[in-house]
Amino acid sequence: MELRHLRYFLAVAEERNFTRAAERLTIAQSPLSQQIRQLERDLGVELFTRTTRSVALTYAGEVFLQRARALLTDAETAADDARKAAAGQLGSLSVGFTGSATYELLPTLVRAYADRYPDVTLEVHSDMVTPRQTEQLLDGRLSVGVLRPPVTVPGLAVETIRHEPVVAILASRHPATVHRSLDLADLRDEWFISYPSDPPSTMYSVMRSACETAGFTPRIRQTVADSAALVALVAADMGVALVPASLRHLHINGATFRPLATPALTTGLALAYQETDVSPLVRRFIDTARTVVRSRTAVETPTPPPPNGDEHYGIEF
Repeated sequence: MELRHLRYFLAVAEERNFTRAAERLTIAQSPLSQQIRQLERDLGVELFTRTTRSVALTYAGEVFLQRARALLTDAETAADDARKAAAGQLGSLSVGFTGSATYELLPTLVRAYADRYPDVTLEVHSDMVTPRQTEQLLDGRLSVGVLRPPVTVPGLAVETIRHEPVVAILASRHPATVHRSLDLADLRDEWFISYPSDPPSTMYSVMRSACETAGFTPRIRQTVADSAALVALVAADMGVALVPASLRHLHINGATFRPLATPALTTGLALAYQETDVSPLVRRFIDTARTVVRSRTAVETPTPPPPNGDEHYGIEF
């Protein structure tokens, strides 16, 4: 039994007439009758009672009609799903986001992707440091990573989609917040709250290298992988930290951001994925991410500097 047999049967069952069914199917009546007879032989039952004037379904034909309709609907759905899957419009995609992107880029990107591809199940894993993302990208637990480069792991393709400043974050009551910007060297005597160092996250490496370039080794009081916890610890006056400027979107009372006058540091944001056999799902997500980042960059405008000493200067929230 083939799908065409089901389509022929359905046409005859609905039209109750071989001539009209043949016209509907755009085939000759004789081949249609032969195909219905073949279907009945395959099934071992009569599906129609035939007279010179009418065609009617047998009881077996009535039962078969319900199943045939369901089978044809399922077949059409399967074909449609296959086309959607090939186009990257159906399936399941697992995406990891680094800390600052969790609070700033994730909402816009996930909403845009869901609007474009509502039939894709998106599994979001937030606040993941780069080493953890690369590990899960390699073993297949993540499909795409939104992370901080550099990443030099064989087997992964990495595309940097933007750069942003690295800034200092301090407790709001910290004396240094009276300044509109800071020199990193002025923080040499401070305790630092840091992202993980084993294996070293990108922001840990940036912080460590910058401090050493400024002439000191940072005193690290605590390391945390969770960006919200890091900001909360700084707000509690447990230390200072260096973070991407986009982390300002995580609003925690008691924390203050300040630009760095020296050194001027930046960090990238990148998309990472397995470089071989890139699936249509991954390609669609990457295209969406590029579009979202370009559109956000186009609408962002600098904030005018406030009067000297204003706590809400620049990137301060």
